[in-house]
Amino acid sequence: MATSFTGGCACGAIRYECNAEPIVMFYCHCRDCQQASGGPYTPVVYLPAKPFKITKGSPHYYNTKSEMVGHNKRGFCPECGSRLFGGASDEGQGVTASSLDDPNLFKPQMHMWVSDAQPWDHIDPGLPKFEKYPPSGG
Repeated sequence: MATSFTGGCACGAIRYECNAEPIVMFYCHCRDCQQASGGPYTPVVYLPAKPFKITKGSPHYYNTKSEMVGHNKRGFCPECGSRLFGGASDEGQGVTASSLDDPNLFKPQMHMWVSDAQPWDHIDPGLPKFEKYPPSGG
């Protein structure tokens, strides 16, 4: 598995890096991710918090409700509006797979929140599916 992840927003104002293996990679089908992305899910790479660094710029953040942690702090570029981050905790930081410099590094391991999946959304039958969070909590 890759141990170096870099990425940023569409205009280049925000850049980030992480030199560690991801904790998990998944598709999130929750309504919050649908509304924030404009699509049926958000592909997420959840990276360890300590080696994760924003190397350029200052993202803007907003909070949305989260069943697991009460709120989800989502980060985006104040210049171009690209959504970049979500799910920050002491353990890790979620980044959208589409913000990676090499999106091919995204290797999904599961689908989460399939209880909110849209009927027209194709869900890969080869991956585990969880109504909400996996038993470990996320």
